[in-house]
Amino acid sequence: MGMVKSTNEGNITGFILLGFSDYPQLQTALFVVILILYLLTILGNTTIILISHLEPKLQTPMYFFLSHLSFLDLCFTSSVIPQLLVNLQDPMKTITYGGCMVQLYVSLALGSTECVLLAVMSYDRYVAICRPLHYALLMHPHLCMALTSLAWLSGVATTLVQSTLTLQLPLCGHHQVDHFICEVPVLIKLACVDTTFNEAELFVASILFLVVPISFILVSYGYITQAVLKIKSASGRKKVLGTCSSHVTVVIMFYGAIMFMYLQSAKSTYKDQGKFVSLFYTVVTPMLNPLIYTLRNKEVKEALRKVLGKILVIKFT
Repeated sequence: MGMVKSTNEGNITGFILLGFSDYPQLQTALFVVILILYLLTILGNTTIILISHLEPKLQTPMYFFLSHLSFLDLCFTSSVIPQLLVNLQDPMKTITYGGCMVQLYVSLALGSTECVLLAVMSYDRYVAICRPLHYALLMHPHLCMALTSLAWLSGVATTLVQSTLTLQLPLCGHHQVDHFICEVPVLIKLACVDTTFNEAELFVASILFLVVPISFILVSYGYITQAVLKIKSASGRKKVLGTCSSHVTVVIMFYGAIMFMYLQSAKSTYKDQGKFVSLFYTVVTPMLNPLIYTLRNKEVKEALRKVLGKILVIKFT
């Protein structure tokens, strides 16, 4: 199973996450920046979840999906960043085999779920803009729950397949992971056997969870664009574009980084670029998501002001 029995430093059961060891001068700065971004991620996404549940005006399908996205980002970053922060300060940079396994299963499940959820959110925007008279009928609570359940179950299914197949590869004592996270592509590189099947399976899964959802999103926004062009009022077009722009921005950031990492060959030599791209979608994107939705959405800003106002009133009375 690739467990480390011994190293030059002594007996260790697990892996060494090399992370950014090639850039020792950056590690302290990275620690500070990543810690700040992580705290902002917790604050921002928790705020989105709370106001989506506390403000009656935000209890709609759009914000139901948004609160799930925020919860996903909270869990995803928490499965990666604490270990990364520890390793940035630890010269040994070790992670137990069990810790690596948990990180692999959980991060892949959550990342895959987010791919599907973003496609679901684009469908919600399509119905709201292209079929507004039927929106309440089509996007009823049972369908919203079914769509989010589909996203979560598909994420769990793919990690059970991909992660399990990856952990079956013999590593022949290779325990130095040239990354800061236990991911499928980097663990495949450690295998001492032919990994053609694993690479093919990874490519197929990448098509299903990256290319198919992004194609669905593009088709949805193609119809949305047609609907927007038919709106004669400039203020009406601006309102519709404002509603969609936040989702489009999140999609571009998330899918751009993920596709770079997962659609390249497992034997790709772009290791340093891969690390910083992974850092972007594990640290930066989850922090920016709530900020993007807050700054670009008047409803969220008004709800936030209302909730903060209530809290201040309660505090000082």
